[in-house]
Amino acid sequence: MDRTVQLIDLQNVEFSYKPDAAPVLSILEFKVQTKEKIFLYGPSGSGKTTFLEVLAGVLSPQKGRVQILGEDLSVASASRRDHFRADHLGYIFQSFNLIPYLNVRENIELPLSFSKTRQSRLGAGGLEGERQHLVQSLGIEEFLERPVTELSVGQQQRVAVARALMGSPEIILADEPTSALDSDHREKFLRLLFDLADEKGITVLFVSHDRSIQGLFSRSVSLEEINRGGR
Repeated sequence: MDRTVQLIDLQNVEFSYKPDAAPVLSILEFKVQTKEKIFLYGPSGSGKTTFLEVLAGVLSPQKGRVQILGEDLSVASASRRDHFRADHLGYIFQSFNLIPYLNVRENIELPLSFSKTRQSRLGAGGLEGERQHLVQSLGIEEFLERPVTELSVGQQQRVAVARALMGSPEIILADEPTSALDSDHREKFLRLLFDLADEKGITVLFVSHDRSIQGLFSRSVSLEEINRGGR
């Protein structure tokens, strides 16, 4: 995949959870270029998670175009959206969504089970080489065989990042994963995430209500300013 193209292009997108309800999202236009680090902010309840789920193809809008890496997800089938998401998107959830019955290593390797495309992007060192680089960079090497339920919040967060980065997806979507961290740890975490993303040429779209971290990003966008829905 050519990473110099425009990655995200939304045009006239409307989404509502019920057919007769007012739209939660009504986005005239939203674009993201390759390798950008975008901070999308808005208060709780403003539709940030819904917005990410539309971008990821989890939700399909009733109107408009959601074009990611040149593919229009708004007209794709649910199956096609699932495959596209597995191949091209890494997702970091607010609650991390680690699989409790898998250990750290198994959680990190999970995306490769769903995507031959991400398997094919492993470097010369293969699976072990990429996994080792990620866990060393994130400081979680000693926990590889440990159940994720035994880790601290900060350690679980780093496992979630390693899982999202495994197999070099073009885009990372992050849904307030720093909300449980203090200010010092938030900044250290973001700088580490950005360093790893830069290594792989990955674009980061990070949503949060906490504007104290927006200065670390290349561009900040207010969801309330671009969203005419939910008002």
